[in-house]
Formats: sequence, C-alpha cells, structure tokens
Amino acid sequence: MILKKLHFPFFVLLALFFVLQSCEKKEINIISKKSNIPEIDHLLDMGDKYFEHVKYDSAYYFYNKAKSLCDVKKDNTRIIYSLGRMSEIQQNQGDYFGSETTAIEALPFLNKAMNPSYENSLYNLLGVVYTKLFDYDNAIYYYNKGANLKIDEIGKLKMKHNIAVVYMAKKEYHKAIQILLPLTLKKEIINDPAPYSKALDNLGFSYFKVGNAKGIDYLNMALKIKIGMKDDWGMAASYLHLTQYYKQSNPKLAHDYARMAYKKATTVNNIDDRLEALASLIQNSLGNQSKIYSEKYIHINDSITKVRQKARNQFAKIKYDSKKEKEENQTLKTQKAITALELEKQKNRNLFLYFLILIGVLSTVFLYYFLKAINKKEKIQTSYDTETRIAKKLHDELANDVYQTLAFAETQDLSSSQNKETLLTNLDTIYSRTRNISKENSTIETGLNFVPGLKEMMSRYNTNAVNVLINDINSMNWNTLENNKKIIVYRVLQELLVNMKKHSQCSLVVISFKKIENKLQIDYSDNGLGSTFDKINSRNGLQNVENRILAINGTITFDTKPEKGFKTSFKIPI
Repeated sequence: MILKKLHFPFFVLLALFFVLQSCEKKEINIISKKSNIPEIDHLLDMGDKYFEHVKYDSAYYFYNKAKSLCDVKKDNTRIIYSLGRMSEIQQNQGDYFGSETTAIEALPFLNKAMNPSYENSLYNLLGVVYTKLFDYDNAIYYYNKGANLKIDEIGKLKMKHNIAVVYMAKKEYHKAIQILLPLTLKKEIINDPAPYSKALDNLGFSYFKVGNAKGIDYLNMALKIKIGMKDDWGMAASYLHLTQYYKQSNPKLAHDYARMAYKKATTVNNIDDRLEALASLIQNSLGNQSKIYSEKYIHINDSITKVRQKARNQFAKIKYDSKKEKEENQTLKTQKAITALELEKQKNRNLFLYFLILIGVLSTVFLYYFLKAINKKEKIQTSYDTETRIAKKLHDELANDVYQTLAFAETQDLSSSQNKETLLTNLDTIYSRTRNISKENSTIETGLNFVPGLKEMMSRYNTNAVNVLINDINSMNWNTLENNKKIIVYRVLQELLVNMKKHSQCSLVVISFKKIENKLQIDYSDNGLGSTFDKINSRNGLQNVENRILAINGTITFDTKPEKGFKTSFKIPI
C-alpha cells in the first residue's frame, strides 16, 4: 500500500522533468547556429581571386571574413586554409611576427582525419617565417615535422631542401651540402626544373663557401636552367650568388652580375633581392655611381619599411574590425535569443509554480499517510510482541503453577493445617507471578518515579540464588534523558535480566551506570554459563536489545564465552 501511494507523485515528477527538458530543448533550438558553408566557400573563392592578382589587402579581408564564419568544431580544414593564406600574405608583406602568430593560431585545428597537406603547408610557413626571424632552430624543427608527414616524395624532398637553406643561413655549409648533394641525384628533383635549379644553385654556393672549386660549375648549371625556364625570380637569386662568388676574384664581373640581379629583382618586385643587389653595387662602384645606388637603397628601404608597417597596421585593423563586427553581431543575436528565452521562460514560470505547489501538496499528503502507516505498523508489531510475551509467560510461569495448585486442592485434605498452609503459599506465589507479569508490561513511569521504578524492576530478580548489584544509578541526572530513551533503558535492562533468569544460571549480576562526556554508558555482567555469538544472535530477547539501542543511535557490544560469564555494554546519547 505504501509503494502504491508513491506511484502518483512519481509520475507527476516524471511529467515535470519532461516539461523542463522540453523547455531546455526549445532554448537550445532558439540559439542554434545555421550552416554557413556556401557563404564561407564564396568568401574563400574571392580571397583566392585577389591573392592571384597580388591584391593582398582584399584577399586578407576575405580570408579573415571566411574564418570568422567557420564553426570551430566542424570547419577545421576551412579555418586552416584561411589562416594559412593569411599567414602567407603577411609573410610576403614582411610582417613576419604577424605571420608567425596567424600560422600558430591554425595549429590547434589540425587533426589526424584531415589530409596531411594542410599540416605540411602550415609547417612550411612556420619554417620560412622562423628563418626570416633568424630563429633557425625552430625553422629546422617545423621543416622536419613537415618532412615526417605522410606526404608524397617530392614534398618530403622540398622540405629537406628548405632545411639545407636554413643551414646555409646559419653558415653551416657542410651540413647543407650533406643534404643538397643527394637531392640533386634524386630523379623526382631532376625531372622538375624549378626545384632542381634551386638545389644546384644552393649546392654551388655552399661549395663556394667551403672553398670547393666545384661550386662555380653548379652555379652556372643552375643559371642555365633558370634562363631556359625564363624564371626571373630564380635568375635574380643566381646572379646574387655569382656576385658573391666573383666579388674578390673579378670585381667587374661581380658588378655586372649585381646589376643583372637588380634588374630581375625589380621585374618580379622582390624587394629583399633588390636591396641585396644594391648593397653589392654600392660596394663595387665608385664616386657618383656609388652615391646613386646608395640613394636608391635608402629610398627603397624607407619605402618598403613604410609599406610593411602600413600592411601590418592594415592586417591588424582588418582583424580588429572583423572581431568587433563579429562581437556586435553576436551581441545582437544573443540579445534576440535572450528576449526569446525570457518570453519562453515567462510562459513556463506559472506552469512550473503550479507543479511545485502540486508536488508540495502531494508530498505532504504522502508523508502524512506514510508516517501514519509506519506508526500504525509499529504499534501493531509492538502490541503483537507484548501479547506474545505475556502469553508465553502465562503459559511457562503461571499455567503450570495454577494447574499444580488445582491438583493439590483436589487431591489433598484441606482441613489439615499443613495442607492449608501449602495451598496459601502456592496461591501467594501465583499472585506474585501475576503481579510481576502485570508490572513488566504496564506503562513505564518516566517522571520523578522513573529511578525508583527502575530499581524496583531490577530488584525483583534478586533471589536466594541470584544477587543483583546496582552501582552509581543515582550519579546520573536522569532528568536530562529523553522519555523515549528512559523507556528503552528500562526495557533493555528488563530483557537482559529476563535472559539471565532463563539461560545464565549465574549467582551474581552487576549493573553499573556512568556518564562519559555526552553519553550514558550502562555495563551489565554476570558470572553465568556464558554463550557463543551464534547463540546470542538466535535469542530474540538479545536481538530486541540490540534493535532498541540502535534505534536511538546508540552502540552496544557483547562479550561472552562459554563458562566465562556474559558481559554487555551499551552507550546512548544524552
């Protein structure tokens, strides 16, 4: 019946849970983000278009716009592509620190599921930018990471070539040669003129730097391939290397190569090579010509510094404006979502309040009937236990005496004074037993007469064969003990003494009372037969003792062995 009463409140709670879940889902749906893939891809196409036409500021804007619309949990490849292109633009414009920051921003979006070419591209960008920043150890670290990816062989060889270039920048030409020489023998490199000419050119320059005469042959071979390809960018690099080669041995030829390097670098707008060529021309020129080259160098250097600073500022502004716009849009979206949520919450508040009141009422009703049922059950059980105990005592202790007395009266001559005396004694014994049974099950006085009543109850177990000693019962302030605990103390001691009378066969019982901190401790011991714990657990009386003590958060211990007497100690909080 108790469980059945739980069903209705349970279903109400369940219904409330689903209602709240429904509200939560509505809130989530209100702020869910739609897919922007078509718009993002359009922006990336626009960025690529401007990138190809060397309109870096516009390209940077569209790449940054595409990245800001990407979902960081789903659009990893688009984010990496956008950031990689942005980093490359900053690198081309000389904003190396900005390029490094942008490339590193893309690293957390890498994962094993995507094509390794994305990862390789990022590592290559970082290798280049760290070389430009003279952080050669980091440059080599990222080039090696790129070379160790699962990419095609030509890609791995290009990364190794880049590592050789870093060693050249570090002036560790022997290490560069150890990488470049095997590269020039690889068919993948030989069959591709662009990387092959670069490897030959760098190998020739490295041989020149270590004093190996073979250097000029590799330099000339590289230049010949570049001229055949009409590679103006590559020819500028070759002319600069030849300028360095002939600087000491043939200054005039070095001057001519520097002039050709300047011309090619100007054609492709390679600012760094133009400045390097001008620096060589200044060193190899005299008089007015040297002055003209110096003025050009200063003018270009000042211009490129301004252009690069402007580019840095522009890139920073694009990022800032994009971030500001995104935050403003997000604020508007959030405000709109909050307004919608508030309206939705307003609709559900009253419903929630009604449910709350209903649950409160149902819980109160349920608790009332539950406690009432429990209390009724306990009363029935207690009544049953009392009736059972009284019936057993009447049968075991009183019925036999009454039967024997009746038999004596029927069979003996009651006119005899001796028989009369025996009959009266038997009747007095029956009366005493009846009174004891009545007192054992009568209401327990918990007021001022509690201690006298307790003493009287314990003293009834004093016989010619058993001596019950009571110690320090008056040392306790019994007024501080709650009434229900007094009753339990009374019943527990009564159960122990009944158990002693039935099973112990002892001659001495000692019951001691003491207060320890905020607990009442009562020690019971007798010198009877004792028992084992198995037998203790099988006795209903002692089981009742333990249950009563535990019911008021007390503790109890038993100490008994066969032929060693019986001891128990229990503590109850005051």
